[in-house]
Amino acid sequence: MHETPSAPTASLAALADARTVVLTTYRRDGTGVPTAMSMAVDGDRAYMRTWTTSGKAKRLRRSPRATVAPSTTRGAPTGPALDVRARFIDGPDAERAGRLIAAKHPVLHGMAVPIAHRLTRRTPVYLELVVARAEG
Repeated sequence: MHETPSAPTASLAALADARTVVLTTYRRDGTGVPTAMSMAVDGDRAYMRTWTTSGKAKRLRRSPRATVAPSTTRGAPTGPALDVRARFIDGPDAERAGRLIAAKHPVLHGMAVPIAHRLTRRTPVYLELVVARAEG
């Protein structure tokens, strides 16, 4: 079944067509750790895939605060960053996220990444990102 994404919100619209984004997660001491990632945007949410033991997954389990910005494939930002909150999803939400990511990146996430995860016995996890609300 082919997933049809919803129209992106104004905040995420700039990232909807980006082939690669840089996700910056934060260590306990507040130091940012940038990682180039593939992402699919659906309405007011964005989705990413990583594996359970990755550094970014560990950091996001501790604190859901992150930023995301369009980037080169090597992770050099090419536009402004958005403050986001990440949460881990599973079940039907994760399946839908996987389909959206694979539809946007058919070779990389439709074939290569799933094969690599199976060969390395890594368990994939899916992240849902929403734009963080201003606090105050």
